[in-house]
Order: sequence, then structure tokens, then C-alpha cells
Amino acid sequence: MSNTNSVAIDGRIWISTNHGVFLGEGRVALLKEIGKHGSISSASTAMKMSYKKAWRLVKSMNMDTENPLVLKKAGGTGGGGAELSEAGKNAIKMYEQLKEDHRVFLINKAKELKF
Repeated sequence: MSNTNSVAIDGRIWISTNHGVFLGEGRVALLKEIGKHGSISSASTAMKMSYKKAWRLVKSMNMDTENPLVLKKAGGTGGGGAELSEAGKNAIKMYEQLKEDHRVFLINKAKELKF
């Protein structure tokens, strides 16, 4: 009797510093939403996340890098906001590439498994 099951390996990527998690799925999603909406408040609303948590995550990421990932825009008649710095845009690109490389690696490793 032959039972050929397809095997898959799943995994997630977290980039950490000595302070803890620096980037992961949720933080990258937050960065993308900030880039899309131009504010931490709107990004947190879109993600159904509290503003306090979103601000804490942004502050944590900004403290763990030489160049902040999110820049605050000064308020005025239209109000303030936030935008991604070049470092923030690059962090998203690097994370997405690392995630894709990891996905391909796991697919190839799964092919090697024999049960």
C-alpha cells in the first residue's frame, strides 16, 4: 500500500535586536499601512489595532535603528501625520525579500523529507 502525502514546512521570520523583536509580519504590515495612509492613527484603525500599541511599535522600531523608519510630520491646518523614511521603505523591501527566500528554502527542504 502506497501512501504518498505531500509534505510542507511552514515558518515565520522575525528580525530581532538585543532589545527584542525589530521586524516581523505585524510590524511590516503596520509600516505598509502607515505608508498607505500617511498617519499612525489611520494605519492602526485600518489594522484594528489600538493607537497606543501602534505608536509603541513605531517607537520601538525607530529606537532600534540608526535611521528612523517612520517620520512624524508636523501638524498644521491639515493636522500632522507620519510617513515612511527611505530606511522604512528599505526595511519593508528587505523583509519581503527575506520572507520570499525563506519560503523557497522551506519548499526545497520539504522536497527532501522522506517519511
